[in-house]
Amino acid sequence: MPLNCSVARRFALPPDDRMPNRTRGILLMLAAGVCWSLGGIIVKSLVVTDVWVIVFWRAFFMTAFLGVLLVALRGRSAVDTVRAVGMPGLIAAACLALQIYCFILALQNTTAANTFVLMSVSPLCAAVMGLLFLRERVAWHTWIAIAVALAGIVIMFGEGLGSGRWIGNVFALCIPLAFACQLLFIRKVPGATADLMPTVFLGGLIALTPALILGGSLAVGPQDFLLLALMGCVQLGLGCWLMTLAARHLRVAEMGLLALTETVLAPLWVWLGLGETPGVGALTGGLMIVAALVLNAALAMYAEFAERGRRHTR
Repeated sequence: MPLNCSVARRFALPPDDRMPNRTRGILLMLAAGVCWSLGGIIVKSLVVTDVWVIVFWRAFFMTAFLGVLLVALRGRSAVDTVRAVGMPGLIAAACLALQIYCFILALQNTTAANTFVLMSVSPLCAAVMGLLFLRERVAWHTWIAIAVALAGIVIMFGEGLGSGRWIGNVFALCIPLAFACQLLFIRKVPGATADLMPTVFLGGLIALTPALILGGSLAVGPQDFLLLALMGCVQLGLGCWLMTLAARHLRVAEMGLLALTETVLAPLWVWLGLGETPGVGALTGGLMIVAALVLNAALAMYAEFAERGRRHTR
């Protein structure tokens, strides 16, 4: 479950003294996509089905991983870094916590393919939110991508009505909408060098709190315990960290394109491991959405290169 790449780029960790290295950035972003793609097969391989239990342990391990990482990277200033996000960062963290719950509920009620494809429209939702609340201009190719993606979503929901998966599709679609709200508040976090890790850390704390209070017994078997540890530390924690490292070396559009690794691989792992196959409508709508995202990212990259070329010729 990635965060939007434009946010990662703008709020990445302060860059070191080395020059950007595109090869390193590509490898880091691909590795992040591979980590994120494991979420579907892990959730569907769990014996436990209680949402409170799954969210608690996933959030617990993610928070523990990022907490150790923050201390290792920030030292004594780690606590101050978390406090510095202020109320906007806290609200953004609450939006992330909502995404954590919706992710589990979506995977329990629809296919991995539907979940990850619908999640992938986060950049398009963020663009619309930016226009509505921040008066940010939306490029013409992004409007085309939004129209194609909406058509794909309609097709996927049409099939979901017949198969009973529409509830899972709703939860999956709530993820990019909650992310778009998260983006609005992250941009209000004070400090030009603010990074994402403190907000993600707080999001994990917020997510596990109601699960701890309302979840009753949180006991899980040894296999589920290991899978949930893998999910919290590697699938989400490590994936988000790799993304922040990649943001030092890549353009926003490049990161968005490489992030689709998650969308492609997640259904593949579930198909190979558990034999889950999406329906024709889901495949059709999913291909439309992925094509729209690829085209939007490619045209954004072209526009950026063209603008740089014009600047050099002046």
